[in-house]
Amino acid sequence: MAYWLMKSNPKFFGIDDLQRLKTDRWDGVRNYRARNFMRDDMKVGDQVIFYHSSAKPSGVAGIMTISKAGYPDPTQFHPEHRHYDPIATEDEPRWYMVDVEFEQAFTDVIPLLDLKFLPALEDSLLLRKGCQQLTVIPLEPKHWQAIMDMAETLDLI
Repeated sequence: MAYWLMKSNPKFFGIDDLQRLKTDRWDGVRNYRARNFMRDDMKVGDQVIFYHSSAKPSGVAGIMTISKAGYPDPTQFHPEHRHYDPIATEDEPRWYMVDVEFEQAFTDVIPLLDLKFLPALEDSLLLRKGCQQLTVIPLEPKHWQAIMDMAETLDLI
């Protein structure tokens, strides 16, 4: 099992939406590095931190699980869709997605500002300059555990 952090703006799709739906697809990712993680590395059963981005505050909102490994994102093929890619074809898709399943919403968000003070996260991509824009980030087990420990200490789970 691997660990991940996936970001979404809660104005468009947040942990509460996933809780209501139970399972949904994580589509619309248009970054090659994030695409490669979803296409090549994410497996069913991997654990994922749901991170609210572009929010007040941005931070960790809950937990989800990968329920379907990477497959072509159909939004790339539809000209009327905002994620359309005119270069992509069904024979040679450019963009991939995964399905995710709700596990748990935290009672409050762990703000990014608080995460910056966790020594165990110092070497994580989440805090590394130049990687903040990544919407899909691999986490080492120690990163996952540090975030879970903080959530437990703050009585959020």
